[in-house]
Amino acid sequence: MPQQINRKILLYFFLFIILGTLNNKNLGKLKFPKIDTIEIEGLEKKDNSEFLKSLEFFKMNSLFFLNELQIRELLSANNLIEEYSIFKKYPSSLKIKIIQTQFLAYVNKNGRNFYVGSNGKLIETKNNSENLPYIFGDLDISKLLELKKFIDNSNLNYNEVKNLFFFSSGRWDIEIKSGILIKLPSEKLVESLDLSLSLLNNEKFKNIKSIDVRQKNQVIVNGQWIKFWNISFYK
Repeated sequence: MPQQINRKILLYFFLFIILGTLNNKNLGKLKFPKIDTIEIEGLEKKDNSEFLKSLEFFKMNSLFFLNELQIRELLSANNLIEEYSIFKKYPSSLKIKIIQTQFLAYVNKNGRNFYVGSNGKLIETKNNSENLPYIFGDLDISKLLELKKFIDNSNLNYNEVKNLFFFSSGRWDIEIKSGILIKLPSEKLVESLDLSLSLLNNEKFKNIKSIDVRQKNQVIVNGQWIKFWNISFYK
């Protein structure tokens, strides 16, 4: 990284010297090479091709005078992109490395289907080809991102989540792929998830269809109230 910075400083220094020695007449005759190659790395082939088309305009410019802000605005406006880095390869090549957003869930809004990205943006899609959890309820993306962090910090594997149910009170129900419904409180989600998973792995409980951990100091399994302090959950 320091070497790249030093090279840029030297390049700009020599360019400054050259321009400083030219009068206006000669400067008008000076030609800088235009960008002839733009390379994108990180998106799928189809998405790469589509995004490259939006960058064709920049081939009219020299790399020396490239408006990088315009490129950053285009990158930031693309909902597929989580992070990016721009590399100038003098004299005439541009490379953009992209980290694509992770698809977290699938949702229908106003009759249109979307993936929800880990960047907090919606990506329109025709179908749920990624087999992601479907979200029921009025989606609050910030709440989903928060839930994902809680799940990642718990013993529940996010890949086991089948459906997510969001309620206006701000809490979630989670249906896992085995068909079991976990009803969560609005706080202490990691502890509640781990408690539920401990129940599922406890031999004392079989044929579980639902686990309700919304209330403090109690668990309801298949509609039956259980005082959880009488149960050894963590054996």
